[in-house]
Amino acid sequence: MGLSSLGIFHTIIGVSSIAGALIGFIRYGKINLKEISGKVYFYGTLITSITALGISKHGGFNPGHAFSIFIILLVSVAYFLFSKKEHNNKARYFENFLLSFSFFLSLVPTVNETFTRVPLGHPLAKNISDPIIGKTLLVLFLLFIAGSVYQYLRQKKINKPTSTYLES
Repeated sequence: MGLSSLGIFHTIIGVSSIAGALIGFIRYGKINLKEISGKVYFYGTLITSITALGISKHGGFNPGHAFSIFIILLVSVAYFLFSKKEHNNKARYFENFLLSFSFFLSLVPTVNETFTRVPLGHPLAKNISDPIIGKTLLVLFLLFIAGSVYQYLRQKKINKPTSTYLES
C-alpha cells in the first residue's frame, strides 16, 4: 500500500470523519454541528483536508489538492453559518447543503484511493478511470441529491411557523 506516516494519519482521521458524518446522517438526518458526531466530522474533515495538501503521488499541485481547498472552504462557511447565524432558520438550508456537499466531495478521492489500493495485490480498480469507480461515484451522487432533497424538506418543516392560537 505504501502509505507515509502523514498518509496513515490522514487516513485514520479521514475514516473517523466519514464515521462522524454517517452517524449524523443516521441519527439526525444531517451532519449536526451541535452534536459530537458533527464536531468529529467538522474537525476531522479540516485536519484531513489540510493533511491532504501534503500528500501527492504525482508531485505538485493536483486535483486532489483543489478538492481539499474547496472542502475546507465549504466546511468553514457551514461552520460560520452554524455559529454566527444560529437563530436564522434560512441559514440552516445552506449549512446542511454545504456540509453534505463537502461530505460527497470528500468521498471522490476516498473512493478513487480505496478502489485502486484495496484489496492489496488485487485492487478493485486498475486506475481512476475504471468503470467501477465511475459507477460508485454516480450512486454516491444520486444519494447526495436524494439526501439534499430530504434535508431541504425536513428543514422546511422545522422552519414552518406554528400556529399560536386554537381554532374553535
